[in-house]
Amino acid sequence: MSDATLNSVTQDPDDFAVQIADQIKTFIVAVAEVSKADEPEEAVPVLLLQVSQLLLAGGRLGAYEDILPDERYEPDLGAEPDADGLRERFATLLEPIDVYSEVFDPYEPRKPPVPHRISDDLADLVTDLGHGLGHYEAGRTAEAMWWWQFSYFSNWGSTASAALRALQSLIAHIRLNQPLEELDGLDTDQDPGDGDLAEEAGRVMAAEIAGPLGLRPVN
Repeated sequence: MSDATLNSVTQDPDDFAVQIADQIKTFIVAVAEVSKADEPEEAVPVLLLQVSQLLLAGGRLGAYEDILPDERYEPDLGAEPDADGLRERFATLLEPIDVYSEVFDPYEPRKPPVPHRISDDLADLVTDLGHGLGHYEAGRTAEAMWWWQFSYFSNWGSTASAALRALQSLIAHIRLNQPLEELDGLDTDQDPGDGDLAEEAGRVMAAEIAGPLGLRPVN
């Protein structure tokens, strides 16, 4: 295929829509359940798995040909569900490991990393995906698929990728017995400057996460 995309010849559009919607609904439900966990060690492995699976759906959307909505203007869905409660629960649950550093666009030269929060990422993902799900559940499949594909490129794809890198890095530091330096006031309101934010990113709760996950404790 000269345009390097998949299309309806290689993937039945109706089956494709059902599969994507199922993956997105699974993610939204799972994340809501994980936010009710009592300890970070219960949440981090599940979040790693769920965000990874969500990005599989995103990759399929990204590889698919451009999806067009049935209507020129997007139908009104009414008030968006409030994700602040979800955001606050994750901010509390993940407090010692919530903030991480991220490069917004790796192809923009000389851009320093900036602080992000996993809790913000998860709430933003649920909001973006839930918007499309509202269309899907109202029977507007083309609108939902268009929204999920468009917002994958414009927002939630990069958000999920950043969160996945943070979660994977967190578990990798524990499993490889490589503790991070102690957090020294790093926050999303802080100017990162030219320093390496990874060196300020916190110890990832070695005593509280590594043991319950069955990993080697950090010396």
